[in-house]
Amino acid sequence: MSNLDVMPIVSCRALHKTYDGLEVAVLNGIDLSVCAGEQVAIVGTSGSGKSTLLHLLGGLDAPSSGEVSICNQNLATLNERKKGLLRNQSLGFVYQFHHLLPEFTALENVAMPLLIRRMPREQALNLAAETLAKVGLQHRLQHMPGELSGGERQRAAVARALVTQPQCILADEPTGNLDRHTAHGVFNLLLDMNQSHHLSLVVVTHDLELARKMQRQYQLVDGHLQPL
Repeated sequence: MSNLDVMPIVSCRALHKTYDGLEVAVLNGIDLSVCAGEQVAIVGTSGSGKSTLLHLLGGLDAPSSGEVSICNQNLATLNERKKGLLRNQSLGFVYQFHHLLPEFTALENVAMPLLIRRMPREQALNLAAETLAKVGLQHRLQHMPGELSGGERQRAAVARALVTQPQCILADEPTGNLDRHTAHGVFNLLLDMNQSHHLSLVVVTHDLELARKMQRQYQLVDGHLQPL
């Protein structure tokens, strides 16, 4: 195993998060390290802080105390511009709701992160088309989100997360809005992408059956992360 494989892609140490008006910490001293190619599932009841933890790991929110690092860079030492660049280069995000822009085609939606990077439009669209083909949507490139099924919209969202070739995918209830059969298909797609691209995968889910497909499983209870 190379040094790159054992270097954490995302990690946190002594992570605490308390919101104004709440006497009890949502997160209370979380330690977690995720290396290249690892699969990590985090389960917990509604309101346990699963999404909060994922947002902190992705640099979308700031902890009350503790440290979060992406690719060995402590987020607290970076300004907002540098944090945004690091997120765009290193991470891909998938949410329960696809958040595709309704006025753009599937192809344009997937190309959007590359266009934000100021990649030439033709190159961005070509890469987006290749990535949509990887998730089985090569025949849906010019369809609007409203013309796609729920599973197809979520596959497009996975393609959008993959198109930047991130080192880690952070997925927040990625199957929570899907029927059972479609949920398994999308979840298996994420696992396939983890294997074929050797990217890290951190999935927050309420579904224990899906969580048990992952290499490592944790439960968030009273602000603490426990092995499942």
